[in-house]
Amino acid sequence: MTTDELNTPLVPRRSKRSGFAVPRAFYYVTGGILTAALGTFAVWTATVEDPLGGEPIAIVPADLRAPPAARTSSAEAPTLAEGSAEVAVRPADDGQTVTIIDGTSGKRQEVVVKAPQPDPPGSAGGDDRILEITRYGAIPKVGAAGERAFEVYARPVKASAESAGKPRIAILVGGLGVSATTTAEAVAKLPGAVTLGFAPYGTDLARMVQGARGDGHEIVLQVPMEPREYPENDPGPRTLLASLTAEQNIDRLHWFMSRFQGYVGIANYMGARFTAQEPALSPILRETARRGLIFIDDGGSSRSLASQIAGLNNVPFAKGALTLDAVPTAAEIDTALAKLEDIARERGSALGIAGAVPAAIDRIAAWARTAEERGFLLVPVSAIAVYPKGS
Repeated sequence: MTTDELNTPLVPRRSKRSGFAVPRAFYYVTGGILTAALGTFAVWTATVEDPLGGEPIAIVPADLRAPPAARTSSAEAPTLAEGSAEVAVRPADDGQTVTIIDGTSGKRQEVVVKAPQPDPPGSAGGDDRILEITRYGAIPKVGAAGERAFEVYARPVKASAESAGKPRIAILVGGLGVSATTTAEAVAKLPGAVTLGFAPYGTDLARMVQGARGDGHEIVLQVPMEPREYPENDPGPRTLLASLTAEQNIDRLHWFMSRFQGYVGIANYMGARFTAQEPALSPILRETARRGLIFIDDGGSSRSLASQIAGLNNVPFAKGALTLDAVPTAAEIDTALAKLEDIARERGSALGIAGAVPAAIDRIAAWARTAEERGFLLVPVSAIAVYPKGS
């Protein structure tokens, strides 16, 4: 009998499956484990305070043991694999003698590596009397006879009968050291009485600072501090943060202090949030005093506590009265310089702050040429630093 395919019910045929079927419960268990792991990570992230989280780290193995005695004869040298080499180091009168033994030929070669010579006093390397060696390098300290960096490195101010009683104006031009061209332009155009602020991130800071000091400029180290918009507005690596401990911020400060030498003090770079936090700022100003330095507040934040804390810690202090290049045009900078003169007449002294922009450099240089004729004495920042009263 022929099957009527048109009238056959459309019932799917069951096929035999081979292999193992994963139980549905397995998916439930796996999903539960993943959910629990993600929940644990979210709780850990929200509750554990790690102010250094996300910063790059490097782990370097270090062997602090004394090196083994150098081999003095080829007979004592061990057998080396073909193509390898052995290096032995022993002291020499003017450095170290490095012996290189070729593993293939056995040939020995001796090279004398001269020891580094200390920088002479007064150079960009600093005065040895007021330097302390740390794990980052040399940083300032108060000398055995009480010598302080803000006195040793200060630019002298010639006192005369004509200058007596004149209002004093100091100008700090900052942001130098990053661009060699801009730094060279500022050093060449600005008179020596203008103080120069160097950022800590340049690649040839010691040479540039040496050139600026050789031209008569007083030097200030600019230290990046946390602004209100941090981390969206980030001053740079190792910025001092209100969320860090005092020990962590002082460690970062020491790194900044080791970048070059020859400066009379430190100035905040940004830092509106940091300078308004007494627990964060106080240890920094105490360390500033302990290192024999001036602290300069750029005056950019009305909430800064630097003046009060400096007074409590006996820190020589100066505060910017006006930002000269808030509007970086020649006309606006000239107007700001005229306002700075008015402030100096009223208070007896005033500090103007500017960045290393071409318009500011040119207008400040032009203003300085006739400042004395108008009855003002242009002085470095150390000449107007005072010991403010604490509150």
